[in-house]
Amino acid sequence: MSDIHAFGYQEQLQRALGKWDLLAYGMILMVPIAPMSIYGFVAQESHGMVALAYLVGMVGMLFTAMSYATLSRAFPVAGSVYSYAHRGLHEAVGFLAGWLILLDYILVPALLYILSAVAMRSIWPAIPAWAWVLAFIAFNGFVNLRGVEFTARANRYMLVFELITLAVFVAVGLAALHAGQGAGRLTLRPLYDPQGFSIATVVGATSVAVLSFLGFDGISTMAEESKGGRDAVGRATVLSLLLVGLMFMVQTWIAADLGQGRTFTDAGSAFYEICAAAGGTWLKVLVIAAVAISSGIANAMAAQAAVSRLLFAMARDGKLPAALARVHPRFRTPHVSTLLVCAVSVAASLVFVDDVEDLTRLVNFGALCSFLVVHVTVIRHRFLRERSGDWLRHLLCPVLGMLVIGYVLYEMDATAMRLGLAWLGIGVAYYLLLTRVLRRAAVLDL
Repeated sequence: MSDIHAFGYQEQLQRALGKWDLLAYGMILMVPIAPMSIYGFVAQESHGMVALAYLVGMVGMLFTAMSYATLSRAFPVAGSVYSYAHRGLHEAVGFLAGWLILLDYILVPALLYILSAVAMRSIWPAIPAWAWVLAFIAFNGFVNLRGVEFTARANRYMLVFELITLAVFVAVGLAALHAGQGAGRLTLRPLYDPQGFSIATVVGATSVAVLSFLGFDGISTMAEESKGGRDAVGRATVLSLLLVGLMFMVQTWIAADLGQGRTFTDAGSAFYEICAAAGGTWLKVLVIAAVAISSGIANAMAAQAAVSRLLFAMARDGKLPAALARVHPRFRTPHVSTLLVCAVSVAASLVFVDDVEDLTRLVNFGALCSFLVVHVTVIRHRFLRERSGDWLRHLLCPVLGMLVIGYVLYEMDATAMRLGLAWLGIGVAYYLLLTRVLRRAAVLDL
């Protein structure tokens, strides 16, 4: 009997993802070159100690990654935090956790499409943003509908492109430093500058930098398509976070030393200005194109696959319309859920095209709140219910993770909180309608 049969489900999705596919998927979700687009903002908040902000952010997110690894082994089914909280805490908590993560998963593709379209317009201004959005959505939808193997192959190509771009920047940046640009060499200032260091500065910058790590949790949605056993998803989650975190530190360290003594016209274009100074216009264009393509295609494609699996899992348990649980007979993908995500991405992109800030706030609120639920689930299910006795992994690490996530949520502005709580209120109303009016409890046997 397979693991999924033990939880009352039948094998419907195709088990085709090996450990390297899962690792690539996690790295794609976080985007190895993500800091390039927000470098200027983190540099301002950290007083130039950008590498330190990403180091602290990586350590903080590592606690959450370890909690995901624990639960992915305990509950090797699709659905991520929804399935974990559903079985580890309570049906109602599971539904609300899934509802919150939907805010992240279902809107993040739209956010990525908008950011990528804006970046591409800086290279080809004659093409309108909406045309880029539709092209990205159509391409990603086609790839995800064709099957998980096809998606995994596309992910590998995209990851190679991102890593090549990163390697080119590192090589050119180090050569420019050697030639005397910026600090003239690698220094310790991006990691520790006694003149600007303070706990408040580091924590404030980390609250911005940590957002680059959001997405690693998406690996857990592919549990029913993994062929590596119960530990494969957890290992890929932790390893992808560590690898991408190190890449974040390397690129921002070099950029910070190159940028020493330089004044930027705009925080949003700071990294691109550094590229232009270090290597010329060609490097600037390469980096802009890489950021746009990695977000609009690679990251959005992975995010679209993740949310379709979450919708599939919730629909399979009767929490969403049954049609969303349908699986394509040939490609064995949740095709109805995938098409719905495409439609929502089109609508959300058009609605938020001039209001990216509020869209970003909604995405972050949903992700961070669901992370809190993951940590509580680990403590309740593994430490208290199963009495594992593992004080480090099942109590201390989840508590530290809750403190990190709680602080980031505390730093979130009032608008983000209002929008997020409004979404949560809609979820509560829908759950009450589902359980009290329609009488669809769908309680799971634990």
